[in-house]
Amino acid sequence: MASLRWCAPLEGVVEKTGRPAYLQIVDEIRGQIRSGSLAPGTALPSIAQLGERFDVSASVVKAAISVLRTEGLVVGQQGKGVFVRDSAPAAVDDASGDEVLAQLAQMREILKGLGDRLAALESAVFRAPK
Repeated sequence: MASLRWCAPLEGVVEKTGRPAYLQIVDEIRGQIRSGSLAPGTALPSIAQLGERFDVSASVVKAAISVLRTEGLVVGQQGKGVFVRDSAPAAVDDASGDEVLAQLAQMREILKGLGDRLAALESAVFRAPK
């Protein structure tokens, strides 16, 4: 079983960079997975061990693991732990990323329009007393 190589605890880094601690943990573990330092099938340390190594609470570690799961880099097995996924998902290419960003922009516009319509409806229904 491969072991994780860690940098110094992240406590001081959070204050200097302003980047949330859970994202710094994600960056560290993601980098180790992509570099091959953490091979597929390798178990991550427990939440308590990661919390101690990074000098953060269990909830911060859980948030980091949640992001890694969402990215498809790790998979949890009930009662066994969290493991590096056997095959990491392919990175999104620039063309796909541009399409997603365009769709997000369209969704924002639609939501803004709905918000404006809702505000107008609320002001018509809940008029202020004279």
